[in-house]
Amino acid sequence: MTERTPSLSAEQGRSAALVSAFLRGVLAAGLGLGSLAVLVMAVWISSPASDSGPTGALNAAAGIWLLAHGADLVRTDTLSGTPAPVGVVPLLLTAVLVWLVHRAARDAMEPDEGRTAPSVGSVFCLVTGGYLLVVAVVAFYAKGGSMVAQPSSLLFPMVPVVAGAAGAGVWTAAGHPVGPPPSWAPVRLHEAMARTRFAERAEAVFRSAAAGTAVLLGGGALLVAASLVWHAEQMQASFLGLSGDWAGRCAVLLLALALVPNAAVWGAAYGLGPGFALGTASTVTPFAFTGHPALPNFPLLAAVPAHGPGTVLNWAAMAVPVAAGITIARFTVRNEKARGLLETVLTAALAAVGCGVATAALTAAAGGPLGTGALAAFGPVWWLAGVAAPAWTTLIGVPGALLLRAWQVRQHGSGESGGGEAGAVLPAPADAEVAERQRSGLRWWRRRRGEEAGEGPESGPGAGTETGTRTGSTAVAGSVPASPASSPSASGPVPGAESWYEEDAGAEPYDFLPTDPWHERAAGDSPWASGGFPWPSLSKGPETPPAQPPEAGPASRPGSASS
Repeated sequence: MTERTPSLSAEQGRSAALVSAFLRGVLAAGLGLGSLAVLVMAVWISSPASDSGPTGALNAAAGIWLLAHGADLVRTDTLSGTPAPVGVVPLLLTAVLVWLVHRAARDAMEPDEGRTAPSVGSVFCLVTGGYLLVVAVVAFYAKGGSMVAQPSSLLFPMVPVVAGAAGAGVWTAAGHPVGPPPSWAPVRLHEAMARTRFAERAEAVFRSAAAGTAVLLGGGALLVAASLVWHAEQMQASFLGLSGDWAGRCAVLLLALALVPNAAVWGAAYGLGPGFALGTASTVTPFAFTGHPALPNFPLLAAVPAHGPGTVLNWAAMAVPVAAGITIARFTVRNEKARGLLETVLTAALAAVGCGVATAALTAAAGGPLGTGALAAFGPVWWLAGVAAPAWTTLIGVPGALLLRAWQVRQHGSGESGGGEAGAVLPAPADAEVAERQRSGLRWWRRRRGEEAGEGPESGPGAGTETGTRTGSTAVAGSVPASPASSPSASGPVPGAESWYEEDAGAEPYDFLPTDPWHERAAGDSPWASGGFPWPSLSKGPETPPAQPPEAGPASRPGSASS
């Protein structure tokens, strides 16, 4: 096994890579199902009084595995004999299974030595197909058990969940690219996306939305943890009363751990305001706990607040969406590139919308029916939480981003105004490299003005033409001219011209921007190849320093014939 694998032909290598991608999907499904089956069998073996055999335990493992993918189950072994639906997804188990699919697709994009790298589309389809093949087999096996999956739920949401995880794995293997539109797209679309820096702005929106959602869920988890500590006696009584032996208590503990992310989502929905339902006739919000709850006996449900109107402690839960909005504002100002007012507002608003979409998806999975009658509605309502999340984060995030931006500009201006150039526009601290280039261009412009006045060594008849050309190019490149008080005049000597030469001995002038449309250039001058309009990657690597231009000789000056 340590010997080098013999090299394969191109066709054989491609076929082997495709087969490997399909097997990785099958293996990912088998790992998740096998781990869960081993855990369920261990609990069944350690139980002193089990009411089913090993077949029932395996059927239960298959049902729980399908439920973790979002499938709706129907439990047939109820006390009343009436089948009862089960729709609450254990999100911790879901995260593990989604990670397995993600890893399988990511690793399939890196073939073994001697094999041809497969295409993105083939890896995505084969990994997804291999995983869904195992899903179909498990669903057919579970038909004879006590928890049967509804066929419609095997298509939605199970197929999108598996396909999304595989697509994320392929995207990760490619380096998280946000690339240009396809080649068949109109040229105007290519040019518009390059000019507006769509990729950079999409990255800023994505990061801000992800940070806001993480803070929202973290705040919900903190609310649940604080409430469980407050109701520690009720939680302990519920945990000890569900089972009298340690095997049963271990099963209850494992189930509670699998539902911890669900509790965090419930806490986030509670802090947003809509709260959650405890049956069809009861609602829990920070303002009141109304109705007659259908409250099962479970340790995590001990965190539910007391029945009746809310108090100041309940209202304090609304600090969670405020913190999420502040986080979106902070990430918007940190990630935003142009520092413009309109771009700041759009980035924060779109990040709030993304936070709302993620919240709606999570609340839809965290709740669902647990039976018939009063238990037909259990958990947060997804569309209410999906509306409340962007409303809170927009209300806090957009003004907060504008205030933070104004504060940074003011703070940076007060720190630089004493030694800066008169009339210069001070950029944000994140643009230090751009600021240095602007200062270099400004000093170079003054130096050329000094030469035009006759103080420099290159003063002559062509100085005025050279200065005008360079000055215009510098203005196009974005440098800021000096104020009249500090600009040298052509009518007299320029004091300190020699110091400019010494100060700017290593200064580089601004690069000249091309004036021809990029889509009319030759193939070798394409901006996608030269980096004129780069499409960045979400995975940041070490930045390459800009190439230093060659020293200007007599033939490369703007006044020469070659220029």
